[in-house]
Amino acid sequence: MSKIQVLSKRVAELIAAGEVVERPASVVKEVMENSIDAGATSVTVEIKNGGITYIRVTDNGSGIAREDVPSAFLSHATSKINDEDDLAGIMTLGFRGEALASIAAVSRVEIMTRTADEETGTRLVLEGGDEVALDEAGCPKGTTLLIRDLFYNTPARMKFLKRDVSEANAVAGVVDRMALSHPEIGIRFIKDGKQALLTHGDGDLGNTVYSVFGKEFYEGLIPADYTLEQIRVNGFVSKPEAARPNRSMQFFFLNGRLIKTPACSTALGEAYRHSIAAGKFPCCVINISIPPECVDVNVHPAKTEARFTNEKLVFNSVYYCAKNALQGGYARPRLSTAAVRQYFNTLEDTRQIEITETRGTVAADASGETEQPSLKATVTGALTQQVREQTVLREEVSCFDEFAPNPEIPQAVGTVDTAQPGGACPEGEKTETAEPARIEFALMGEAFQTYLFVQQGDNILIIDKHSAHERMIFDSLKNRETQEGSQILLSPVPVTLQKEDYSALLENLDLLGKAGFDAEDFGNGSVIIRECPMILEIGDVADVIMELAGSFSSKKHEPVPAKMDLLYHSIACRAAVKAGDFTSETEKEHFVRRLLDSPEIRNCPHGRPVIIEMTKKDLEKSFGRL
Repeated sequence: MSKIQVLSKRVAELIAAGEVVERPASVVKEVMENSIDAGATSVTVEIKNGGITYIRVTDNGSGIAREDVPSAFLSHATSKINDEDDLAGIMTLGFRGEALASIAAVSRVEIMTRTADEETGTRLVLEGGDEVALDEAGCPKGTTLLIRDLFYNTPARMKFLKRDVSEANAVAGVVDRMALSHPEIGIRFIKDGKQALLTHGDGDLGNTVYSVFGKEFYEGLIPADYTLEQIRVNGFVSKPEAARPNRSMQFFFLNGRLIKTPACSTALGEAYRHSIAAGKFPCCVINISIPPECVDVNVHPAKTEARFTNEKLVFNSVYYCAKNALQGGYARPRLSTAAVRQYFNTLEDTRQIEITETRGTVAADASGETEQPSLKATVTGALTQQVREQTVLREEVSCFDEFAPNPEIPQAVGTVDTAQPGGACPEGEKTETAEPARIEFALMGEAFQTYLFVQQGDNILIIDKHSAHERMIFDSLKNRETQEGSQILLSPVPVTLQKEDYSALLENLDLLGKAGFDAEDFGNGSVIIRECPMILEIGDVADVIMELAGSFSSKKHEPVPAKMDLLYHSIACRAAVKAGDFTSETEKEHFVRRLLDSPEIRNCPHGRPVIIEMTKKDLEKSFGRL
């Protein structure tokens, strides 16, 4: 009996649909691409319940002729290419003829469309790919596509869909990218009856970026434009101070199509090599215009990958575009004159208060009576005292302060006789309490303000102070040893995220709360941070949130303990002393002692070694003494 069976048309359609239609977001992507290919200048996307139960895409494009409407939902039916030669010069977003057929196979579809030369439109209804109704309909020029009950006939696929809010944010991410790639098209996005996005379609990319990501992100960008041979690169790149801890806000569009290519990301990173700190990545919204014969987009079913005939030329185009923007169009950040004026005014007020207080003291000494201070002096004096205390605190707190001895707790030196029960000692025979054995070491010095050199017996220890400090903080947070609590931020910190990262962060707000963050959904891809762990600097809050959002998004299926480790790790990395930071000799001594008293600390949370050991014998071998 033959083991090879020819699949039925129905099964083959469902398999093909699974390659194109993964979730509501992929449906919206394919349909919007068809609208753009049809020459639409206005596109409206509406979803309900994350797009699982309802998706509507309406455009004012060219429409579909009545005789072509049934054919549009057949597999490999397309109006964009005719033969194999057309594959060498693809300029449209869609070209395979698989999208509508795949969507119809796993949903209930209704389409209403009309061309400019038709008096009435055409309405077609399909269920599971089978035609239910075909008749005339009154409708404006363009096309409206309704997709209901996605995956109603493939329950296995339904199980893999996420919560409505996650699916809705994935759809929002697709709409955002479509808007950024085509600023000449007005795009409206409606989610559960509420408008979530509106772009004006005036062709100004800056206005579109502002509409999609908001003021904060837009103000961190600088325009960029460069042409190299047949390739033009234009758009926006971020200011160095607006760099982020991941690449989630890098958007590269090739002839109006979102692509993911290492060449472009690497080129952008090289342009910023000496402009941003290690571990930071620039943002960008860049359009690359290239002759279609120089690129192949028929690489991946999602059409997000591309192969270039001359990848080096593309690399150089992106590199010089960003480099020229940084060198020519970027002004270094300036300190506000108002802030400077306020600072010196504060100093002057403080000086006046000190003079007033001094005069009051002299008058009291001369007369023998203490003058009653004025209300202004009382209030300003209290304020000055508060400023002084905060200043002293900032000066005294160091990166290794938690390892310094507590001056309020004296060292206990007791007398006890271990030979007698209850600790009683015979009179006149008092013995000092035995202190725990201290690990002897000699701090020899520091290299590059990063590595500590310690001699311990016949061994030389080289300590990476950042890695070691990071591991100490991580273990302390994980073991709940620190009870520092949270600090309320005077000015809440807004953080703008890519929609997928935004959705992942919202799903883990309870974990952020456990770690000391008070994060609130601000809508449209933004969150507001009102409280953060006391151990964090205010300037690190946004970076930690961005980093965590990216980690949560890429590791969605990690268990809660693993996610908490990610959270503690991110906090510890930001809170730890940095390579190159100055530390006093006393701080180093306490730090090394704490580290040597914790033999379990061998690696940082990244896995890098904390201590490298070299023996006296190794040195003698290196110098030929053995």
